Amino acid sequence: MNVSAYSTSKWAIEGLSKSLAKEVPNGITVVALDPGIINTEMLACHIGDHSASQYQTPQEWATKAASMILNLSTADNGATLTVDDPGILIR
Repeated sequence: MNVSAYSTSKWAIEGLSKSLAKEVPNGITVVALDPGIINTEMLACHIGDHSASQYQTPQEWATKAASMILNLSTADNGATLTVDDPGILIR
């Protein structure tokens, strides 16, 4: 499905976030936030428009995720977090 570049870059972002989290001053939180499956052009290209339309749009995800992002704390520093389709933060 030609998603190796996507998967590789995602893995790199998670590694960079974990490394950076160890270097930032106290009070700063660095997380890698995985949005889960989002209805994007890339998804539609890989699974078809009809199947992709069953997933949330970036705008729908942002609405659900905003309050969760604003409630992150230093306890989350270095974590890889996922906001799934119902809008639940998975630690």
